[in-house]
Amino acid sequence: MLTSNPEKFMKLALMEAQTALSQGEVPIGAILVKDDEVVAKSFNTIEKGKDSTAHAEIKVIREAGRIINNWRLNGCSLFVNVEPCTMCLGAIKQSRISELYFGCFDEKFGAVGSLYDLSEGSHLKVFPEILKDESIVLMQKFFRELRRKGK
Repeated sequence: MLTSNPEKFMKLALMEAQTALSQGEVPIGAILVKDDEVVAKSFNTIEKGKDSTAHAEIKVIREAGRIINNWRLNGCSLFVNVEPCTMCLGAIKQSRISELYFGCFDEKFGAVGSLYDLSEGSHLKVFPEILKDESIVLMQKFFRELRRKGK
């Protein structure tokens, strides 16, 4: 493990997810870490931006590249509260992120073990189910509210 405290950083990803929830977005947050320091953080803005690629993972990779001034994010760890989809996993692998930590599996769109496992055979080290219960509760809250509104 590159990071000494995965729970600490997953809590930060959950805080980003909470921000997404407060803005009516699917509550997914992401934190990119290098040398135990947060480089970038983000959350989903798909609805607000009317952009299907505005996933937390994509946004945090873009921001980290600008901050580090390099598209290669070797030695970095990504924390996201929900298992990445195929699009996001492709970006994670392309950007050379070394480690992926995620909270809960996504049976509908997940690409790191639930629906697919596209991480096999790559350089990426995967650590699932970090603060899993907290991640599940946040997602359930979002979908319960969505059903209540009849959407």
